[in-house]
Amino acid sequence: MSRPAPVRTRLAVLATGALLALTACSSGTADAGGDTGGGDDLIRVGFSQLGAESGWRTANTESVKASLSEENGFDLNFVDAQQKQENQIKALRDFVAQDVDVIAFSPVIETGWDEVLQEIKDSGIPVVLVDRTVDTTVEDPFVTWIGADFRQEGTTAGEWVAENAPDAKIFELQGTLGSGAQVDREEGFDEVVGDQVIGKASGNFTRAEGKTAVEAALQAYPETDLIFTHNDDMGLGAVEAIEAAGKVPGEDIKIVSVDGVRDGLQALVDKKFNYVVECNPVFGDQLAELITQVANGEDVPEETIVVDAAFDQTITQADVDARAY
Repeated sequence: MSRPAPVRTRLAVLATGALLALTACSSGTADAGGDTGGGDDLIRVGFSQLGAESGWRTANTESVKASLSEENGFDLNFVDAQQKQENQIKALRDFVAQDVDVIAFSPVIETGWDEVLQEIKDSGIPVVLVDRTVDTTVEDPFVTWIGADFRQEGTTAGEWVAENAPDAKIFELQGTLGSGAQVDREEGFDEVVGDQVIGKASGNFTRAEGKTAVEAALQAYPETDLIFTHNDDMGLGAVEAIEAAGKVPGEDIKIVSVDGVRDGLQALVDKKFNYVVECNPVFGDQLAELITQVANGEDVPEETIVVDAAFDQTITQADVDARAY
């Protein structure tokens, strides 16, 4: 997807690469809204992260902050929405008021963005969607999107189940309901083995809520012998609930997860998880490149898919120890 000539002409200096030498400006990262006061030579980016609900999200935030640094030519205003859409909408409006050069955000859920996205569009500030997607009636609400193929992650997990546990009775531990990750992973998984799913509940992508959901599931669906969890943190909560019920995770109840954070892969090494589909959070460098291109009015792809891998119990401790997140 392309966009018209750059809205912010001051950004033309980026073509020279001279911004990498700037060191005199103040820090460009903030934990809440407000102008960070960076120099005019930096690309001013407003980024709303949906929260810090998981190890994956923390790794993604660290990657974004490291890449959108002053040393790399950015003045970053970072806002943690604490998993509340109203906080994100306020942050997005603050970014418009601050007249940033580019707005980027990871939407906590898919719907409910029409009004604020129209306001941003009317302001002329380009939007880059990160990780998750939106469902909106606004025409051309964003310039580009970068993230993983959530539906394929669900499909990959389902294919493993179909091959390795074709008769499993599955409880599906869903992420935040209405989020792109939840919707797409569920669709991909259920398309392959949906007839084996005997129950579902949301753990909101957190370890504590994942544990609570599985405690209830083991009461409601005692025949469960496999859990598909939409992220590792909920899966680790599931491990606690399974062990508390006197069962052996990975044996009595298999666990198939999505994420690939270090704790999740450690559970594979410890034989408590059976299969993990990666959702790579470390793509801050790719995001920085996209934002630079968008700020300069260059053509960018409509979407950038972050490449994922998958792991089974053959993974080694050395593999886990070498993990960057």
